[in-house]
Amino acid sequence: MSVILARKIVKNYHLGEVDVPVLKGIDLDVEKGEYVALMGPSGSGKSTLMNILGCLDVPTSGLYSIEGRPVSDLTEDELAEVRGRRIGFVFQTFNLLARTSALENVELPLHYQGREARQAAMKALESVNLAHRYDHHPNQLSGGERQRVAIARAIVTDPAIILADEPTGNLDSKTGKEILEIFENLSLKGVTIVLVTHDPSVAKHAHRVVHLKDGWIERVEEVRARTAPRANSVVETP
Repeated sequence: MSVILARKIVKNYHLGEVDVPVLKGIDLDVEKGEYVALMGPSGSGKSTLMNILGCLDVPTSGLYSIEGRPVSDLTEDELAEVRGRRIGFVFQTFNLLARTSALENVELPLHYQGREARQAAMKALESVNLAHRYDHHPNQLSGGERQRVAIARAIVTDPAIILADEPTGNLDSKTGKEILEIFENLSLKGVTIVLVTHDPSVAKHAHRVVHLKDGWIERVEEVRARTAPRANSVVETP
């Protein structure tokens, strides 16, 4: 069963008296542990598609299911639970709270859910090799370290899906490669990765590259063979 299943996804934005089509009928299947990159020029629809996959926006028409559950059937509370527990988000600008430590930033998603946070957050930092910097604030960390904190925050809830929007865009090439290795390891552990990038050298780390243009999938490029995911999850949470 596909973790992500999208069929005939259409998204129009209403501007004044005009409907502006952004997505014009997207079909996408992503399996457990698969690593997919979305590429396309500005205006191709990749960010809109990412927002729909992350349940941050809804399509004008079409079917979108996560882990076999049609998103259109979910209540607002159920959608919030999906976003909080089943999807992890990683952004180009890190989106860390400046006045809190790395550990406290990672703890936040669990605090919102009323769950015990400290032990799980430390394990998440350990999984990205940053436990030794747990008490440092973002301004005391390098760009690569801040992105590691952001990834730890994304995986602390043990999500099924990681959505990453240009996660290496603000990093040098060496640090960017280290971040991409983390994503590859997450994929091997069964986490499904969908990454937006404009950089072909980043996209080549994925199993497949989905090229978008003018709201359509122009072509799908098979980049490398996929290894079967291991049974264990990324982080053991209480």
